[in-house]
Amino acid sequence: MWPNRLGILLVGACCAGLLAVPAQAEKADRSKPINLESDRMHVDDVHKTSVFEGKVLMTQGTLSIRADKIIVRQDKDGYQYGSAFGNPATFRQKRDGAEGYIQGEAERIEYDGKLDRVEFFDHARLLREPADEVRGNYISYDARTEYFTVTGGGAPSASGGPGGRVHAVIQPRAPTEESGKSPSPDATKR
Repeated sequence: MWPNRLGILLVGACCAGLLAVPAQAEKADRSKPINLESDRMHVDDVHKTSVFEGKVLMTQGTLSIRADKIIVRQDKDGYQYGSAFGNPATFRQKRDGAEGYIQGEAERIEYDGKLDRVEFFDHARLLREPADEVRGNYISYDARTEYFTVTGGGAPSASGGPGGRVHAVIQPRAPTEESGKSPSPDATKR
């Protein structure tokens, strides 16, 4: 059996990947200690799999993941893969070099360390503070190419979710945010 600390580090590294890739998450979190709480933990050393169940809370710096269940595995090459399940599974992390947080939720969140990809399944939602949001039935983010794919699916939900359609809200950026320069005094008088 893996020592409990190794299992916690493995799940922390994997879960950090769940959050670290979307929207430039706080890079300093990677050097912070990982804290994990759950009702139960099961480790299979032969298959390199750890399962955390029951009100799972994982934190590392500004990052937090809440789920009913998190499964972490490692392949023979050392790549890590993670699955978080909940109703919904959620994450929140401060954005790197910017104000605000990136938040996400879905019934299932999958992380592939080899491909550096995060996928959100069933009632998926990402929110970048202050108010940018995307919702769909499936969201995929490729960290290598910084490419998002969002897909609707099924009939509109009874809870008012997007159902068969993708929904996005993108707030306009102030000129200073786009160019990195302060507006001229004349521009502020218009």
